[in-house]
Amino acid sequence: MASKNKPDQPQVGKNHSFWQSWLHAWTGLKTVVREERNMQTHMVLGAVALLAGWFFGLTINQWLWLCLAIFLVMLCEINNTIAENICDLVTGPHYHPLAKKVKDIAAGAVVFAAAFAVLVGLILFVPKLWQVVSTWW
Repeated sequence: MASKNKPDQPQVGKNHSFWQSWLHAWTGLKTVVREERNMQTHMVLGAVALLAGWFFGLTINQWLWLCLAIFLVMLCEINNTIAENICDLVTGPHYHPLAKKVKDIAAGAVVFAAAFAVLVGLILFVPKLWQVVSTWW
């Protein structure tokens, strides 16, 4: 049975409670938002998309597509950050072609998800923007 860590020692064993797991997860989310510029950009663009959805009065199905697109981009960015950190941990300051490959593939997943988000945004917002523009003519 694992012994409990003293307060000044880093935890090396399993979490002792659901609350402890939740706090570690929350710390991870705060870290990726604080340290990753691209995640900050995704959050700002996601917030803009949510405000646009509110402004244009999206239907429930449209909201689901919009939220799916936003969360998919953010999840891919989190996984990209994980891949980068693991590669850096393993390779240290040295270049390794497999580490580059992993980082490039993870970054590609973010681009792929972002392309999906742009497509969803175009499908949702172009008709609504067209209605607004057409009333001005």
